[in-house]
Amino acid sequence: MIYLILSIICSVAVGVLFKTTRKFAACTTQIVMWNYVFTILLCYLFFSPQLLTEISQLNAGAPWVVYVPLMVLLPSIFLLLAQSIKHVGIVRTDAAQRLSLFIPILAAWFIFKEDFNAIKLAGLAVGFPAILLILYKKGTKEEGRDWLYPALVLFGFGTIDVLFKEIAITSTIGFATSLFIVFSGALVIMLLAVIYEVVFKQIKVSTINFAFGALVGIFNFGNIFFYLKAHQAFAENPSTVFASMNMGVIVLGSMAGIFIFKEKLSKLNYVGIILALCAIVIITISQIYVS
Repeated sequence: MIYLILSIICSVAVGVLFKTTRKFAACTTQIVMWNYVFTILLCYLFFSPQLLTEISQLNAGAPWVVYVPLMVLLPSIFLLLAQSIKHVGIVRTDAAQRLSLFIPILAAWFIFKEDFNAIKLAGLAVGFPAILLILYKKGTKEEGRDWLYPALVLFGFGTIDVLFKEIAITSTIGFATSLFIVFSGALVIMLLAVIYEVVFKQIKVSTINFAFGALVGIFNFGNIFFYLKAHQAFAENPSTVFASMNMGVIVLGSMAGIFIFKEKLSKLNYVGIILALCAIVIITISQIYVS
């Protein structure tokens, strides 16, 4: 259980860090770049990807059609995550991120033609209004468009989840090596983005961005590492990890947003969060039922 708790804390900590950067003259692009530097280092140290033994398979067996979209999506979703936290706060952003689980579920239904039971359909039926209520924000016309950021976070994380599952299913290369390759590609993209900003926008490279990037990278990797450890610890009951992780992030993220950063939510937003938790419980029950 300690691995699961640590994974939840690491996930929420990333959002807290991005929220905190608003108090400093921080550059999100540089933070995301440094994040991948530390994520790659930690990936190599803890997962020990077999780069030398599997390098010969990169041309023949590597699913580049999946790698390349992930290399673009991963840094992009980080930038969108930061913008979403800036505009609508941690509570709704974390909830939207966790409700992204509906994207792979729908993909399983429509693309991979998996059978659905009535319980899973009920979970989807509860989840969709939850999404709408969480994204709802009353205000001016300009403020009303802020729902776009968490919506993109939801669809972005959902798409990333589908692509990672595709790697796990089809790749002849180890998952650790695939992670290393994808993170390295994401780092190259962000490095080019930082160089562009430094040269053409005169944005200086600063130590504060390095510090935030290091912390984001450590917690980002910690989220992945402890989540995998939790699945190993609960190998016979993966639904426990699935439900606890998603519900834990929503609850802890909501507490951080409301009590630490004093984020204000409407009654409809609270109803949406409650429905989101209910939807996750129902989806989890459907997985147990199927198994």
